[in-house]
Amino acid sequence: MLRAGPRPRSGSKLGGIDNTVTLWHTTGQAELDAVAGSGWRAWPVGAEIVAVPDRQRATQIARGQGGGYVTRFQVDRAFVDGRGPELRIAADEMDEFNKHITGAIVEEADYRGPVGDDEFAEAEAALGTPLPAAWREHLQSPSWFRRGWLARSGAYVWLHTPREMLEIHQAWQDSVAAHPGIAIIGGDGSREQLVLDLRRDPAPVRLAGLVSEGWDTTFGQAADVTELIARVEAGTFEFDFGKD
Repeated sequence: MLRAGPRPRSGSKLGGIDNTVTLWHTTGQAELDAVAGSGWRAWPVGAEIVAVPDRQRATQIARGQGGGYVTRFQVDRAFVDGRGPELRIAADEMDEFNKHITGAIVEEADYRGPVGDDEFAEAEAALGTPLPAAWREHLQSPSWFRRGWLARSGAYVWLHTPREMLEIHQAWQDSVAAHPGIAIIGGDGSREQLVLDLRRDPAPVRLAGLVSEGWDTTFGQAADVTELIARVEAGTFEFDFGKD
């Protein structure tokens, strides 16, 4: 799936004028699956969409409905000029609209609804210690950032639910054993993992890679999970590979 794709770029230019427009649309799982089935090139024919001209508005829509995917795509400017700031594409227009999409439709961010108490109970029983209260509060909020490109720093961040954390712990058994008190709460969607050191209170957030052999080979990212959440929500978090 095309999630960690390129950042938004200006549209191609003709005579110094952009001839494409970047739009954002909030979508659910079924619609996103249909887009993936098209090779990330088209919206499902027969659907209706509302596209907006900025990511902030699309994010507000996603979070206001308790979660959803914020997608980004480009359309020929000539096709959308004069239609107003919110572009409403009816079902009978969709086939023609798809012909004017340039490049790929990209999943920019994923927002989720509250995580159940059962997941926290399961994780804390396995860890033998509670997770930070601020982490529980964040993941049980009406809508929380799960993964995607941060708006200001451009970093790609993927946060894990407690159940996903346990699955990763199982897959990373050797690394987990080398980091007593570890809780893997996120990462970059690839080799780097955001982890808590639960031996300390408050638990600091550190970065551990696949080849990390212990806590002394990890890098500090935030003093605690409260700071991490604040920076992710502000869109300013960046991975730090040289901070104690």
